[in-house]
Amino acid sequence: MPAEPPTIAAIATAPGRGAVGIVRLSGPASSHIAVQLAGSLPPPRLAALRALRAPSGPLIDQGLCLFFPAPASYTGEDMVELQAHGGPAVLRELLNACCAAGARQARPGEFTERAFLNGKLDLLQAEAVASLIESSSAQAARAAARACAGDFSQAVAGIAQQLIALRVRLEAEIDFADDTPELSADADTAKRFASLRRDLQNLLAQAFAGARLAEGVEVAILGLPNTGKSTLLNRLCGEDRAIVTPLAGTTRDVLSVDVDVDGVMFRLADTAGLRDTDDLIEQEGVRRARARALNADLIIHVISAEALQAPDPPEILAALARGQSVLRVINKIDLVDASAPTSAAVAGAEVWISALLGQGIPLLRAALLAAAGLADIGEVPFTARARHVRALEKTAQAIAEAETQFSAAAIELACEHLRLAHALLEELTGVYTTEDLLGAIFATFCIGK
Repeated sequence: MPAEPPTIAAIATAPGRGAVGIVRLSGPASSHIAVQLAGSLPPPRLAALRALRAPSGPLIDQGLCLFFPAPASYTGEDMVELQAHGGPAVLRELLNACCAAGARQARPGEFTERAFLNGKLDLLQAEAVASLIESSSAQAARAAARACAGDFSQAVAGIAQQLIALRVRLEAEIDFADDTPELSADADTAKRFASLRRDLQNLLAQAFAGARLAEGVEVAILGLPNTGKSTLLNRLCGEDRAIVTPLAGTTRDVLSVDVDVDGVMFRLADTAGLRDTDDLIEQEGVRRARARALNADLIIHVISAEALQAPDPPEILAALARGQSVLRVINKIDLVDASAPTSAAVAGAEVWISALLGQGIPLLRAALLAAAGLADIGEVPFTARARHVRALEKTAQAIAEAETQFSAAAIELACEHLRLAHALLEELTGVYTTEDLLGAIFATFCIGK
């Protein structure tokens, strides 16, 4: 028989002081440990006031004790919650008492990992728990809650069902070739491929939006010196975060600020002006600007309306060559003559603004959403992560290859690619996965969840 899992304990509330703090236990010895601390257990799922003591020790606090017997608990195991006053010292004493009575301190995410291993959640739902905790906007929280409820999982399951039906149809051609019609010319099978491809692309678009919503959009603000990059950062975040002077080269380091744009978090990085310089400190600032540009989801290229003919810096040309999204922002329109735009206007991928006066900023915010691929998305159906997007992209590639092989009458090869696509979806939901992947996922959780 497999050994019983250890009973784990952790402080489940955020660090700091508060009215209430929670220590939670999960595992086969939870009730035994709780009896040592609280004297007796209340009826399941009913809170009862108890004197909480260390085993054979002094009173720690008076608080509430709740018992959740398996399998009707978050982890699927016996669980206990001890709710005491929310001081750090009190909660540490309670946690130490739990460990002295036989528990061990939980690893980050171990409660949710056990919920996954016990079938209470699939892997997408488990990851959504972390996204919900980390949500930085109301829209992100709502989308994460829907993913926790299984909306993303159900969408993936719908794709998987189509895959299975298509595999069964094609494998019948291999196993019963003499009894089935020729499928390579079967219009119904071609329609199934088209429907599967279309539904997967829709899901991929939703997952992309969900990942951007959950993880935020990394934005590098680049441009020549004195184009108004720092003024733009201050305008977008609504406060004076960056130093602004008329002197070129004022910004020496990367300054990052989170800005909420219609429920989407943009992480804006103000950078040093791009130019050759003998100043060693400014050289380092330019190097850091280039490094930030390499990892950005989106680049804002700030150009002075007084110098529209200036050539694009090599860093911008390199970003375009890499296929990065670049939004051209023509700043300082308040300084140009009457023939130039004096209010916000969009021409292609350009936005005309005055960061100093605030002209064009609403349009710039809309342009940021569009450049990030999030325009007109409405309410994002669920949050996702970068690994989910990558897995769905690989699934789409496998299905496309299967369709190509089907069209060439290579039915066995088509089935192999469909099997690969199905395996990718199973890894996505955790039906099949590796310990390394699980370790990497749950290590990102907070302790106690």
